[in-house]
Amino acid sequence: MNESTRKYLAEIGRRGGQKSRRRLDPETARAMVRVREARRAFREFYATCFWSYRPDLEIGLNDVDWVAETLRRNGNLAAWRAASRLCP
Repeated sequence: MNESTRKYLAEIGRRGGQKSRRRLDPETARAMVRVREARRAFREFYATCFWSYRPDLEIGLNDVDWVAETLRRNGNLAAWRAASRLCP
């Protein structure tokens, strides 16, 4: 690896390690986390709870409650726990 490549990769690593400059209010940040967790639960429990839906279904903020409800209705104990994390 030549010196210019090494400097370039070091710069990328330095910028990646800096704190994000995005400013989110707490409500928006919590909503983003809920959507991310709902998407993860949809993928994880797809075979048992969501098999009748498209596997590439896009889960948004309005779908979080539906994902939790479906997990509780069709899932096992692990799905129930995932639902309780989504909608306590």
